[in-house]
Amino acid sequence: MSSRVPLGDGVAIVRTGDGGEETTAGEAPLRPSTLPPFLRFPLVVVLSLSLSSLLYSLIAGFNGSEQDLARVRRRLDSWWDVGALVGWRMFELGLGWFGNYDSYDLAALSLLSHSPPLYLLGTFYSIRSSTVVTSLVIDSLATYIPFRLLRPLSRAHAVTGSSNSAALPNKVLVTDPSIQILTTILAASIYDTTLFGAHKTYLTTYLVTYFTGIPSITAAYSATPFTLFPTTLLLGLAAKSFIYTPTAAVGPTPEDSKLATFDPASATLVETFWYNAWGYSSRAKVAIQRTATLVLVSGANTFVQTYVTVQGVEALGALAYSGVWVVAAAVTGISLGVVGAV
Repeated sequence: MSSRVPLGDGVAIVRTGDGGEETTAGEAPLRPSTLPPFLRFPLVVVLSLSLSSLLYSLIAGFNGSEQDLARVRRRLDSWWDVGALVGWRMFELGLGWFGNYDSYDLAALSLLSHSPPLYLLGTFYSIRSSTVVTSLVIDSLATYIPFRLLRPLSRAHAVTGSSNSAALPNKVLVTDPSIQILTTILAASIYDTTLFGAHKTYLTTYLVTYFTGIPSITAAYSATPFTLFPTTLLLGLAAKSFIYTPTAAVGPTPEDSKLATFDPASATLVETFWYNAWGYSSRAKVAIQRTATLVLVSGANTFVQTYVTVQGVEALGALAYSGVWVVAAAVTGISLGVVGAV
């Protein structure tokens, strides 16, 4: 069930009745799915898995990507291996769906979490760039399309794509081109610096020790911040979309008013505890929740995709490699959260 509340000038808020986030529609109204709420998430899972399988099957005969990946792919001999991959994929989708993320969020999160294992394959396993790019596009589309069909865009993403942004709080922070460019560069620079630092410190040792059969680690020695930046620029754009934009778009809420009037002298012990533990502004809470999601999904997906699917990778090596991206995601999320919450 949904309702539309007009705000004037062709702008309206769409409220969904299934716990979904309010969305703002401008010149092109965005309508939530008319399917029963209990059918939507199972349909998202089916559509995502089917679309991913279909696209990989179609592209395999055109650019030789299947042959490329087959050279390094670990054989999945047990149902546990297959179940782990499918289960993790369902967990990713569930995290996005029940976390009220929209299609832009899921596409950005997919790009941020699937890029690390693909970077490993393209940089150290001589997988062609066309294969890496194709895989990244398919993984992103397999999450974007189902969510785009079954859930309207959030207020921040809907209004930033429209010329009418009157209903969006802090619209300058979300729509100003110079701010978007600077926050993207900030996020990209953090990923760049973290990855470069890992290359120059411990990562090469772990690659040699725990990645049996890795063809070459020359790229780790020749990497510079300038050569890494084009790769991390795309990650910066995705991180800006996933963390900064939703954070900056949050306006004042009743919870913020309660925080401003909190009196520790008259509060109970429980109220004081929760104020100290989670007494942040609404913007800060959005930034913290999304940063935690990015750290979890990026780190876990990198570990699963590296350890389970790449031949010769030991668990400790996959853990060490995923740690690079966990640190990058955490520092990026904190930095963008601070900028967005100001």
